[in-house]
Amino acid sequence: MKTSRRIFLSGAGALAATALSRTVHAQNAIDDILSSTQRGSWDDQFDARASAQAGRVVSTSPIFSPETVTHIERTLGQYSDIVARGGWPMVPATKALRLGVSDRDVEVLRTRLMISGDLSERAGISPSFDTYVDAALKRFQTRHGIPSDGVAGKYTYAAMNVSAPVRLGQLETNLVRLRSMSGFLGERYVMVNIPAAQIEAVEGGRVVSRHTAVVGKIDRQTPILNSKIHEININPYWNAPESIVRRDIIPLMRKNPNYLAENNIRIFGPNGEVDPMSIDWSTEEAAKLRFRQDPGRINAMATIKINFHNPHAVYMHDTPQQSLFNNLMRFDSSGCVRVQNVRDLVTWILRETPGWDRRQIEQTIQTDSDVKIPVANPVPVYFTYISAWATGDGVAHFRDDIYGRDGVDELQLSTL
Repeated sequence: MKTSRRIFLSGAGALAATALSRTVHAQNAIDDILSSTQRGSWDDQFDARASAQAGRVVSTSPIFSPETVTHIERTLGQYSDIVARGGWPMVPATKALRLGVSDRDVEVLRTRLMISGDLSERAGISPSFDTYVDAALKRFQTRHGIPSDGVAGKYTYAAMNVSAPVRLGQLETNLVRLRSMSGFLGERYVMVNIPAAQIEAVEGGRVVSRHTAVVGKIDRQTPILNSKIHEININPYWNAPESIVRRDIIPLMRKNPNYLAENNIRIFGPNGEVDPMSIDWSTEEAAKLRFRQDPGRINAMATIKINFHNPHAVYMHDTPQQSLFNNLMRFDSSGCVRVQNVRDLVTWILRETPGWDRRQIEQTIQTDSDVKIPVANPVPVYFTYISAWATGDGVAHFRDDIYGRDGVDELQLSTL
């Protein structure tokens, strides 16, 4: 036993020595990191949360609310003061500034973020891109609808270098729009904000869900409208509008005669189905016919179509191209609105429609085609154009003026 104890103590001592050596080595490595000139200043004593002193960026309050009008009026005063003081500096858009970088341009970045309220003045001016600058830049990116990766890149610089007077004017322009929609819009309603490419489902004055959207291209704009969602169509047929037949399908058929067959699209005339080979595709005679795509995996509307009466023949729908929702610039449709997580939205819309809970919706998607469901209590829907708004405590949100309706070229960042 003594021999065993001696061996154990000897082994334990060796382990302790090894552990001590590793601890010293680890501490040296930490010291090297902390003293590295390529990293930020990690010894600041204030909390990074101080960067968010101007309030939370994400809010459950809908954009259309009396509170939004109050917030934007207050924010106008703050931005007027910023303009009166000379605005903010232009940040050199030459480097991908990110966490750990030490560069003189970070000093300008810090100043810019302090003036807009994203970074606490307690952070001071330094060339170090530390965790506090990282948190502040992510906050700025979130307010401007940019992926909050904490890297100052092309679109972040573009949004950051819009001048303070232009941002003030953008707030003033959108205040008028918001005032016109700040009344009672319904206990439940859906709001599509075109510049933000985002949808809010609102109930009881609170946003119950938000959905990323894909809206119309610059040359095929999603219209402004007010209506009511009266019908949900599961696994619908897609009838191509004449505009798409002229602009897209006919040119595609000239390049690939098998395009219609490959995409399960059939042509119908007054006397029934028409053979594509009987059509002269060098002309536009096909635009007079009806093009219908069968339900299925590659259907342009995928599994869901949300119908509401309007003179523009637009609707909301699912899409087989789910990757589009990951794009920063989601202006890619022909006027209709594609909805991410559309089944969640439809379940909410049909909540008061007997027999149509989430399970029934999913089962029908798996088994049936072209099922039309009347909505028991039609839900108001508003397609609107709000490129700037404010939430509590002076948190201002800005988006790309995709259709140029704010009247300032500097705000059309998507044209970069």
